[in-house]
Amino acid sequence: MKAVIFDIDGTLLDSVDLHARAWVAAFRHFGVAVEEAAVRRQIGKGGDQLMPVFLPAERVAREGKTIEAYRSDLFRRDYLPGVRPFPGVRALFERIRGEGHAIALASSGKASEVAHYQEILGIRDLVDVATSADDADRSKPHPDIFEAALAKLRPKHARTILAVGDTPYDAEAAAKAGLPTIGVLCGGFPEADLSAAGCIAIYRDPQDLLDGFDGSPLGRGHPRGA
Repeated sequence: MKAVIFDIDGTLLDSVDLHARAWVAAFRHFGVAVEEAAVRRQIGKGGDQLMPVFLPAERVAREGKTIEAYRSDLFRRDYLPGVRPFPGVRALFERIRGEGHAIALASSGKASEVAHYQEILGIRDLVDVATSADDADRSKPHPDIFEAALAKLRPKHARTILAVGDTPYDAEAAAKAGLPTIGVLCGGFPEADLSAAGCIAIYRDPQDLLDGFDGSPLGRGHPRGA
């Protein structure tokens, strides 16, 4: 293994519920009533993939950018202050870097959000590259964001890289880019959903992955899929 690509929301940060609430509030502002539980199941996708689940295609084409901009501003103002890191993130990153591996971030969020998240997590000095929705035409479950991360990690090859994520959309997107995924349950998706999406191993959260590092696919001498 030469590198690890991490999703952020729900994987490193306890933010999924807050994103869901922001979407519910944004939809309400535009006259659309949706249930938080239904929106939560879609978190992990970017707005381009989430909005069509709840809005007709013609409305997404007409108002999608306006709705997404409103949601982004709302989240930054009212919900971002409540975002907290999951346990063990920096220590896990330090262990990975100590093994000589590069670290990348691949998020469906905006570049400004990804930059701020690194500050919240205290990992800016440990991250080699970061990609966001600004680097991709389509968000997860399309592979664009992971492909952008792979491009920034060259000359490292996909066969030497693992992804870590909390949603089936992470695993699906990573697989399309030729990457296996380690799943974490802290984002709230059921273990069965992560397994069905192809995760090669599943852990409770970053701390659990760190505690089991040597026996995980991240551990030295453990090939992909071990």
